[in-house]
Amino acid sequence: MARIRMVAFDLDGTLVDSVADIAHALDQMLCEVGIPAPGGDKIRAWVGDGVRRLVKRALTGTLDGEPDAVLYQHGLAAFGRAYRAHLAVETRLYPGARDVLQLLRERDCAMACITNKAAEFTEPLLEALALRSYFGVVLSGDSLTQRKPHPLPLLHAAQHCGVTPQQACMVGDSRNDMLAARAASFGAVGVRYGYGQDVSVLRPDAMLDSLAELPPLLEKWAAGLAPAFASRYV
Repeated sequence: MARIRMVAFDLDGTLVDSVADIAHALDQMLCEVGIPAPGGDKIRAWVGDGVRRLVKRALTGTLDGEPDAVLYQHGLAAFGRAYRAHLAVETRLYPGARDVLQLLRERDCAMACITNKAAEFTEPLLEALALRSYFGVVLSGDSLTQRKPHPLPLLHAAQHCGVTPQQACMVGDSRNDMLAARAASFGAVGVRYGYGQDVSVLRPDAMLDSLAELPPLLEKWAAGLAPAFASRYV
């Protein structure tokens, strides 16, 4: 098996735990529109499909609800104001994340950050946490015409970095990440510590308890000591 030459990382729930800052912004928004705050546990299950769906979930209390149009526009604007003002106050990198990014950079492995978060929040957050310089390409939920679980962002990142899908893998905590990896013929690497989605049911190529486990996994793949990517044959 050819060695992995590019690793694409999801952001929220994979590299960083941002729920506290997102919850703060949602609380501010809901207070403004007169709806009780939902609490952090529920918010963890809502993250991953972009800010528009997040706001709709907060306003309706359901995963797929559609709020009143006027209420939604009010809520979307209020959330944006609150989150921009509190973007990286309590957000923290997961243990080992920076060390892994540094190690991959030293090994000349290209890296991409592919998130469904809106670009207006993604770029400032990466800068605030001193992460932006690790990534040759950053793709947010509104960067292209499609977002995860569509394979387009992954394929775009691979092309940008000059690698084939067979030389790339996607690391993430959500179904969107694993489905996008499969559709793009990337290796699919799930993490168990994210925002509560059990991605193991999608049979990713590997599951990690910590990002520290990623470099040894890539070494095994390069040496042919681990199974070939199941996602390529599904």
